[in-house]
Amino acid sequence: MTDATTPCPDTSPGFVRAIGRWDLTAAVINGVIGSGIFGLPAVLAALTGVLSPLAALAAGGGILLIVLCFAEVGSRFREHGGVYLYARAAYGPLVGFEVGWLLIWTRLLSAAANLNLFVLYLGELWPELAIGAPRAIVMTALVATIAVTNVVGVRSATWSIDAFTIAKLVPLALLIVLGLPQVDGEVIATQTVADPDWTQAVLVMMFAFGGFESALLPAGEMRDPKRDIGFALLVGLAVIATVYLLVQLVVIGTVAHAGETKAPLAQALGVLLGPPGVVLASVAAMISVYGWTTGATLAQPRVIHVMAERGELPSPLARVHPRFRTPHWAIVVFAVIALGLALAGSFAANATFSAIVRLVYYALTCAALIVLRRRAGEAPGFHLPAGPFIALLAMGFCAWLLSTRSFEQLWILLALTAAGLPFYLLSRRSAHPQR
Repeated sequence: MTDATTPCPDTSPGFVRAIGRWDLTAAVINGVIGSGIFGLPAVLAALTGVLSPLAALAAGGGILLIVLCFAEVGSRFREHGGVYLYARAAYGPLVGFEVGWLLIWTRLLSAAANLNLFVLYLGELWPELAIGAPRAIVMTALVATIAVTNVVGVRSATWSIDAFTIAKLVPLALLIVLGLPQVDGEVIATQTVADPDWTQAVLVMMFAFGGFESALLPAGEMRDPKRDIGFALLVGLAVIATVYLLVQLVVIGTVAHAGETKAPLAQALGVLLGPPGVVLASVAAMISVYGWTTGATLAQPRVIHVMAERGELPSPLARVHPRFRTPHWAIVVFAVIALGLALAGSFAANATFSAIVRLVYYALTCAALIVLRRRAGEAPGFHLPAGPFIALLAMGFCAWLLSTRSFEQLWILLALTAAGLPFYLLSRRSAHPQR
């Protein structure tokens, strides 16, 4: 194991370096453009109305600062770990653990948001299933199916992800191609908001832009992470921002009072294609949610498993199923907690708090650029001009968004962070040999 205070060399000889530049770019795009785009246009319209495309651009500008910092910091490393590894290298094992802990909760909250989105779009086809006990039954059945798929084996899970990823792209392409010529100024004029909430709008868009960091986790399998990470992040962000901007414009230009809808893409495609458009968007959204949640349930329990192996989380979470060779307890725990969060909160509530949590490790990664430059010199891979200045701007952006949160939200964030400390302290006491 490498020292926690220095960037890590190539220490992953067991992995095949097969991920090239364009593979990584696709992973960034796929990791960000998930199922959230099927719900957020309505939330954004409700918050900022006719100016909602500008809110998307503002969030894109803020995330650009963060992505630039990630490009330099990520290019320093050639092994698995992503933000967890960066934090350990820059700040030591305690902060590294907390970043890993918050990363887990970000994914749990994102999964919960997506489960709610599944039910919202199911309600477009079968309204009775979107409320009360049927809602809970649908969510439970969905989570159980996904958990079983992942426990049975990686092959079945990855097949699901590959198949369902394609499905989310079809309605987005149709919406943009068919919708742009049909954008109506009179419809846009209906998107009135008396008191626009810009900070909340930018925050929810941080949820939409989040996920790019997951593409950096398998650095040990990238052909040339020092060269490719910066390229993939910047090209991927350009594509993502363009898609979000165009989708938002089409929604507010085709759906009157879009902020009042629960399934905006279904409504927009309904305007463009009639009832078949509603069905297409609803089915695609549900498939996309299933695919995204399957992917999250495949990837995130591996982080839980690794942290448990290091003694940083309870040891049962490190167990591997004797037949299926999967971290079955980590998968089950992830699924159960995600289900509880989904039942307790809405799509918007879970998405918002997911964005709040990730702001913490975004800011820490940006600060790591300054720390690692001072300790190890200029980046050997992607070098960000005026890097410390941009890092400070990015940290300021994150701090600004956090400062706008309610007292209750900040206390929940603090409590969530503190909840991980007993696990870390127990791991220190046990003097795990890998630490």
